[in-house]
Amino acid sequence: MPDDAASPFLSDRGADFDVVIVGAGVAGLYAIHRLRKMGLRVRAYETGDGVGGTWFWNRYPGCRCDVESLEYSFSFDEDLQQEWEWPERYGTQPEILKYVEHVVERFDLMRDVQLNTRIAAAEFDEDALLWTLTTASGERVTAPVCIMAAGNLSTPRRPDYPGLDAFTGRCYHTGLWPKEGVDFTGLRVGVVGTGSSGVQSIPHIAAQAAELTVFQRTANFILPARNHLHDPEKVRRHKAVYAERRRAAYDTPFGIAGYPPPTKKALEAGAEERHAQYEAKWQEGGSISFLFSYTDLLQDSEANETAAEFVREKIRQTVKDPVTAERLCPDNHPIGTKRLILDTNYFETYNEPHVSLVDLRSTPIETITPRGIRTTDAEFDLDAIVFATGFDAMTGAMLAIDIRVKDGVTLEEQWTGGPRTYLGLMVAGVPNLFMVTGPQSPGVKSQMILSIEMHVDWIAECLERMRRNGQRRIVATAKAQENWVDHVREVAEATLYPQANSWYMGANIPGKPRVFMPYVGGVHTYKKVCDEVVAKGYEGFVLSGEKVGA
Repeated sequence: MPDDAASPFLSDRGADFDVVIVGAGVAGLYAIHRLRKMGLRVRAYETGDGVGGTWFWNRYPGCRCDVESLEYSFSFDEDLQQEWEWPERYGTQPEILKYVEHVVERFDLMRDVQLNTRIAAAEFDEDALLWTLTTASGERVTAPVCIMAAGNLSTPRRPDYPGLDAFTGRCYHTGLWPKEGVDFTGLRVGVVGTGSSGVQSIPHIAAQAAELTVFQRTANFILPARNHLHDPEKVRRHKAVYAERRRAAYDTPFGIAGYPPPTKKALEAGAEERHAQYEAKWQEGGSISFLFSYTDLLQDSEANETAAEFVREKIRQTVKDPVTAERLCPDNHPIGTKRLILDTNYFETYNEPHVSLVDLRSTPIETITPRGIRTTDAEFDLDAIVFATGFDAMTGAMLAIDIRVKDGVTLEEQWTGGPRTYLGLMVAGVPNLFMVTGPQSPGVKSQMILSIEMHVDWIAECLERMRRNGQRRIVATAKAQENWVDHVREVAEATLYPQANSWYMGANIPGKPRVFMPYVGGVHTYKKVCDEVVAKGYEGFVLSGEKVGA
């Protein structure tokens, strides 16, 4: 470990740690590994009784990643990449959690994790240049640097339907699934929500339930996953160039190599050619390849509609009842402007005689009753309700913590009109607080582990520079933040993304400001910006050892 004179982060100011990390999911765990290699004393605090974040909490039946397993993994250790065997094209929740736990054991990360600990408040003292974090039980811990690795999809949204507490049956949320699992055999089950968790779980619940009623709030565009067991020869070829593929991923929009970028606009192709292209992508499976059919699917409404109608026709061909099929056809947002969902046998499930669909746009839920759900035109007796109602995405976990600068404004006050960050890494006026894949970064629009590694590496290199230069304080300037927020908005407005009432916009949370939160300029563009910021001496940041106004 470096001596105190060489490091502004060691305990000459009486701090408990050099860096405290909120969250022990994929981001928090990599941050432990990366910062510990620098000789820094770190501690991560995790609400759950196990590590893994998203893959710890989301245990609902059918839960899978929508990024191929050979890509959705850490790249920081070549031996780890080569040795781990992924059995299927898309990893299941149990398999991914097993992988995360293997990484934890392999790199001895648990010794720097405190489980069953929810951080309730974090306050920065400008005079001491220290963060004090307070747990829900009243424990206090100090460090000069705090990293928020609390996750983008880690705050389940409990619906606010009247009468919810009166229901006498069983009630579940896909984001808080019981470890022991749930047996729906012989039960009358209602599933509310048809986003990713609903689409993945519905076929599995239908296989057990005596009756299944799906309450659809919004019809979504859903593509086939085409999941399969891995071909050993394909895996061998992939691993032979693993390092090269990882480097190449940073030069792609979504942070995943191997998808040839499109070269033609949709309307430059004839109808038959377009249909053949979409059909080939449909048979291939996956979402990125489909979006890469043409260059303008996310910029031009007419081009987008050609892809959207292709998918609607697939739904109509699959679902036998024409009324149900039309209810399942999305008609209120362009394809790709909400996160595309991958499925296995989702639409086929509606051909089962014990499965029915309720369209909540035409007949909204009035109340939850002791016996089930009542809409504006019917009452449904249920033994169990599954809420697949998503998350308070991207800002929920941060805003659940009382984050403030002593004698200054709170983060909640700063974000009253929506999140405002510089590069999704820091908030102006809040020194020494970093975020991993925060709002206005590509995070949720990319291969998340790649974006996590990119952010953690950027933060680590920044701290190393500060250590070398004897600097103790870093803060984003208000001007840099304003310019970045404007840029993120302008990039989004040049696309079709803002046309959807998606969780990217916060539209699934009543009262949440409607601000498009991810950066959709692509991982390749974003990385160049971050590299240029560093090359220009951390442009837009003030680094010092003194109190400096932002």
